[in-house]
Amino acid sequence: MSEVQGFILMAKTRPEKAEAFEAFFRAYVEPSRAEPGCIEYHMLRDKQDPTLFIFYEIWASQADLDVHSNLPHMKLFRDQRMDYLERDFDIRAIDMLSPSSASR
Repeated sequence: MSEVQGFILMAKTRPEKAEAFEAFFRAYVEPSRAEPGCIEYHMLRDKQDPTLFIFYEIWASQADLDVHSNLPHMKLFRDQRMDYLERDFDIRAIDMLSPSSASR
């Protein structure tokens, strides 16, 4: 079994907080991609439901994901998430079955 850790996280925001959520979290995408062990990191927004944000993340190891999760800004986000969300995150663990396209 691979040590690679992947997940899809769905964040359902309150309608009046959707734009603020996007602005707040968009600033974390590039720094997260630059972290050691980050293979894929994407923030997506559903076209049919603009209050639904989807995060697709692949990390080289659980240790890399743990470092990312424990950075001060990520802890702050977790502490403040319910200021934006209608309900808590829906997180699905996934296996990456194809190679990363990030280097193309």
